[in-house]
Amino acid sequence: MRFCLTLLVFLLATLAPARADMMDAAFDRAISQFETARQKLPAELFGVDVAAYRAALTFRKFTSSHWGGTITMRVENGSETNNSCSRYAAFVRLPPSEGEVSLVLCPQFSTDGADALRTLTILHELVHVVAGPNECRAMAFAAHVEQAATGRFTDVGSYWRANGCEGSSFSLP
Repeated sequence: MRFCLTLLVFLLATLAPARADMMDAAFDRAISQFETARQKLPAELFGVDVAAYRAALTFRKFTSSHWGGTITMRVENGSETNNSCSRYAAFVRLPPSEGEVSLVLCPQFSTDGADALRTLTILHELVHVVAGPNECRAMAFAAHVEQAATGRFTDVGSYWRANGCEGSSFSLP
């Protein structure tokens, strides 16, 4: 019995660092992709202040013309019991409260073999952190960053149509 309890404690202790490593790796890939693309981006793209976006992505703190004032981003883990986590890999709690906005990473974010999707998710969700809840803006910005960095972008056609983005002022590369 004691062995089983020790094993359980060990397994639980190793889960959190693995998820943290996965999150750090996703942020590192997103930062790298953004930095590669940044020289090809204008100062503002689709209403997203590129300098504020960079600060949020890299330092998790930025000055926001959209939200007003200085905003700090906190990353937290969601659970499968959270309604939004049942539908998304990640989401942002908006609007910011007391100068802080939360990026919530759901269990699906940690799916094995989904490195590219995690990177795109971070790029997408950070648009919400900086510029608000518009899904079409977030996807267009993330796709443009991906295109500028790699020469291609993830096919998000079904997501684009599901959110009615064809009729928006935003566009995919």
